[in-house]
Amino acid sequence: MSTVFSTERVRVDVADHVATVTLTRGDKHNALDGAMFQGILDAAAAVRAAAGVRAVVLHGEGPSFCSGLDVTALMGSDSPLSMTDILERGSHRANVAQRVATDWIDLPMPVIAALHGNVFGGGLQLALGADIRFAAPDAVLSIMESRWGLVPDMGITSTLPRLVAIDVAKELTFTARRVSGEEAARLGLVTHVAADPLAAARELAAEIAQRSPDAIRAAKRLYDEAWNAPVEEGLLLETELQRRLIGSKNQMAAVTAGFTKQPAEFEDPAPVTI
Repeated sequence: MSTVFSTERVRVDVADHVATVTLTRGDKHNALDGAMFQGILDAAAAVRAAAGVRAVVLHGEGPSFCSGLDVTALMGSDSPLSMTDILERGSHRANVAQRVATDWIDLPMPVIAALHGNVFGGGLQLALGADIRFAAPDAVLSIMESRWGLVPDMGITSTLPRLVAIDVAKELTFTARRVSGEEAARLGLVTHVAADPLAAARELAAEIAQRSPDAIRAAKRLYDEAWNAPVEEGLLLETELQRRLIGSKNQMAAVTAGFTKQPAEFEDPAPVTI
């Protein structure tokens, strides 16, 4: 395993085509201060630039995945509010706060979050930026912003509507109530409940990493772009993506592996930095 990025807040390790992104502020339940915001953005960029990454696991050290905004740091020098451009988009489609979630959506490879302990506010919105979520049964999730007189503003409008009905979203947001990992699975906030969500996430990431990276990236793009698009646009995108895959080197490697029952030897796409 090689470490490709590391700060006091976030670390990225890569092994066997899987990037493991670890929030390392465990003593503070990985609460979001200015350094954590920046660390998460830089970690996403490091994953995008790393060669050979086919799947990503996102998790937090210590007792919690991420307890949300660090309220005690709000007025300090490292407060997210001290980042003067936090609500500015610049050249990006989203502002800095939103990119904590949307930068994982924008990665071409699948992102799997492993949730335990507290998953509150911005921490939950970060988790919603993953493609798949495993949660411990006793994890505690909450859209907590109304408790502080705020609305959720970290990309939730692009993630939550794909997972739950609007009445469920409103009820959770209006009340800021806490739900267990098990209830979150019933509501659709998480994909699976697992006694060891990190082990489960790593197992799934390893399975995905054995597939053609071209096909997996195309599938993520297909669903992300076409899920709420008009039918005609989805059908057209299916056709365009499939034409690029059919007969390609990685597609033929997948066919060969299927017939020979031997592991496929895939070529990884070149990293793209933005």
